[in-house]
Formats: sequence, C-alpha cells, structure tokens
Amino acid sequence: MKKLHVTSNREKIAMRISWYSIAVNVFLSLGKLAAGLLGHSAAMVSDAIHSASDVFATFIVMAGIRISGRASDDDHQYGHERLECVASILLAVILVLTGLGIGYAGIDKIINQDAEAISIPTLLPLIAAIVSIVVKEAMYWYTRHYALMLQSDALMADAWHHRSDALSSVGSFIGVLGARMGFPMLDPIASIVICFMILQAGYEIFTGAVDKMVDKACSKEEEDAMRAKVESIPGVYHIDLLHTRQFGSRIFVDVEVSADDSLTLLQSHQIAESIHHSIEKDFPNVKHCMVHINPISEVSHDCYQTEIK
Repeated sequence: MKKLHVTSNREKIAMRISWYSIAVNVFLSLGKLAAGLLGHSAAMVSDAIHSASDVFATFIVMAGIRISGRASDDDHQYGHERLECVASILLAVILVLTGLGIGYAGIDKIINQDAEAISIPTLLPLIAAIVSIVVKEAMYWYTRHYALMLQSDALMADAWHHRSDALSSVGSFIGVLGARMGFPMLDPIASIVICFMILQAGYEIFTGAVDKMVDKACSKEEEDAMRAKVESIPGVYHIDLLHTRQFGSRIFVDVEVSADDSLTLLQSHQIAESIHHSIEKDFPNVKHCMVHINPISEVSHDCYQTEIK
C-alpha cells in the first residue's frame, strides 16, 4: 500500500519540493548578489549567479517530472520516463554554461586587474557565504531524500545543484576570507575554483542521464538480488538469462528460466507469473518484468543437478 501511495503522489511531492527549491534559491541569489555588490566580492557575485541559475534549472525539473509522469499512449507505448533524463541533461548543460561563465569572469578579473576590480571585500560577503553553505547543504539532503524515495533522476540532479551551490559558497568563503587577510587575488581565484566544481557536477549529472537513455544495466548488486529472488521461486531449475535495462527512473527486466518440460502449460504459466509478480513487488523501481520459460529434459536436468553438486 505504501508503494502505491507514494507512486500516486509522486508528481505532487516532487512539485512541492521543487517550489521549496525555487523559494530558497530566489532568496539566496538576491541576498548573495546584494552582499557581493555591497561587499565588493567578485566570488560572491559569481555565487549569486549560480544560485539564480538553479531557479531556471528547477523549472526544467518540474517540467521533466510532469511530462515523464504521463500515461503510456499509442506513440509512447513504454511510457515517458526517459523525459526525466532529458531534463537532467538540460540541467547539466545549464550547470556547465554557468560554470564556464563564472570561470571566465574570474580569469578576466585576474588578467585585467586594477585597484577597483580586486578591492578588499567587506564582512558582509563572508556572512552571506556561511548562510549559503548551511542552507544549500540542508536543501541538498532534503531534496536527495525525496529523489531517492521517488526514484527521480531529475530531482536528484536538482539536489546536486544544491550541493554544487554549497561547494561554490565554500569557495566564496575561502576567497573572501583570503582577500580580507591581505590576499585580494584569492577572491577571483575562488571564482575559478568554483567553475571547476560546477563543471564536475555537470559532468556527473550528464553521464548519469545518458547511461539511463542508452539501456545501461542495473548495478551488479541489484541484479544479484533479482537472481536470488528468481531462484527462490518453486519450479525454477536454472536461470538461463537475466537482463536489465534502465528506462529513465524505472527498470525493465527480461528473465529466461528452465523448468521441467513435463509441466502443463498452466503450471509453466504459474511459474512465470510468480517470477513476474515477485520481481515487480520486491523491486519497486521495476516497471515491467518479462519472463520466458525454457523446457529442461530429464537428461539436462540430471546434468544440471550433477553440475551444482
């Protein structure tokens, strides 16, 4: 019952988390922008831009989750779950472009340095950085919790947006603190460090989304758990094949097993149904399990029994 309740409310929960993310990012981006401009910190202004980009990213998350939740139709008979991967890829592109822009601004500050460009930051950006680190790290864990619960790649990408923002605020904190201690060049250098942090996060989100669009198999641990479940079904002599492929946030499973060829069609069908229902029940992210029964003769059965002894 719990699985059905969570599944039926998946979109509603995701939308609520997304609106929380938007509210937090608007508040932080405006606060950090003000702190950066008033406190003379290039790193804090860059950090504010990063937070602002998260607002647009979250809207993409919302669109991806809403569209991927549509029921199957004649043109998309396997569903729309992969559209969450498309949303994740768009988020990764936004992250990379944001990171490159921040890195360029930092390099430009260093190359074209002057007294005004590298002026000493005030205490205000330092306070803003601390607040941002605490709030964004909390939002990362909050969003991650629901992303795992809902098996949502787009929501997990949004969680990493929060984590990358927290990391960029750490860079801002170091840059501002260093500048106030007499090393003003650390402020634009911190912007460059932030750039690489954001690029790394974008790369991880992009590769993860692509893997789920090209039918990558599940982890070995999850496949082993599925094998153990299939082997526990009465009437299954041997697993001939078990293939998995990720389909957005869901999984398709293909299983072939050997069974006694003296069984009736109805008995073989009951074994297949037991496998099908067990896999879909014990692995909530499995969208569909296809089962095929292969006959096993008495000779091959004896060979199999000898082999496993």
